[in-house]
Parts: sequence; structure tokens; C-alpha cells
Amino acid sequence: MSNSNITGNIILVGMMATGKSTVGALLAEELSYELVDLDQVIAKEAGRSIPEIFEKDGEAYFRAAETAVLARMLEGRNRIISTGGGAVLAPENTAIMLEKGLVVALTASEKEIITRVGGDRNRPLLAGNTEEGVRRIMEQRRDAYRFAHCTVDTTGLSVAQVSQYILTHYRGSASKGL
Repeated sequence: MSNSNITGNIILVGMMATGKSTVGALLAEELSYELVDLDQVIAKEAGRSIPEIFEKDGEAYFRAAETAVLARMLEGRNRIISTGGGAVLAPENTAIMLEKGLVVALTASEKEIITRVGGDRNRPLLAGNTEEGVRRIMEQRRDAYRFAHCTVDTTGLSVAQVSQYILTHYRGSASKGL
């Protein structure tokens, strides 16, 4: 990490259902930081749900909105930013994430993700066969999260355990002036 990361932001990236929102909420509470759920901000600003945005305007429109909101949110300091699983698909997003905070990739096993998303109708990229959708997206994004400063496999871990690991890494980085 470079000295530009003194913004205090922690950016959570990873596949859907790896725990970004729940871990982000606990981190924000622990650090007294603002929690920003990127998908929630996009939906609120658009005045409709993510599935509705995908259906009406398409994925390209959603990704452009995601990039704009991410850049705006990273202008602030001391934020926990929980991104959508595809936020890392745009190179400009990964560049600004690395510049503006500690990027933590959350992962989980395919089986765990399928269990966690079972029956969730708010995931437009999983329309149809959930298992097939998860496998397809995991394959497409296999290397997409490798840019992160650190990675945590959340499979079988509690939210508290994942949060503690991230806090230890974050505080260690901060104490080194990074």
C-alpha cells in the first residue's frame, strides 16, 4: 500500500454472498466509520431496485452508475464501502479503490455461495438456475479480485471472525504509516 491510503477507507470486494454487507456493517460499528453499501446508494439514487435497473436500463447502465457512485464515495474518508460483486470489472474502479483505501477481497466456496443465495430473487445475474449462475460468475471472475491488498475466505467463519481479521490487517497497515 502506498501513503495515499491514509484515507482510512476499507473497501470490501468479492463475489455476491461472500459477506460484504454484513462484515461491512460490523466493521463500520467497530471503527465508528460510515457504512456505504454501493448497491443501496445506486438504488436509492435511481429510485428503483437493482433488479429493476438491470431490467429497464441494462447492465451497462448499472455499471456506469456504479463507477460514478464509487468514485464519489471514495472522495470521503473513514468509510467502509461494500461494493457489488461486479464493481471490480471496470479497471478504473480497481485503480481508484487501490488509491483510496485498503481493499479486502472476501471469498467463499461455491457451495457456500449457492447456499447463501438460495431463493434470493434480488440477484439479477442469477435469474434462472442459481447453481449454474454462481458457477458461471465464479468462473468469469476467477481472477477479478486478486488486485486486493488482502483476501479472506469467509467459508465457515463468523462475521466477527472475518471482521477481526480485517481489523488486525487494517490496524497493522495503519501503524506502518501506509
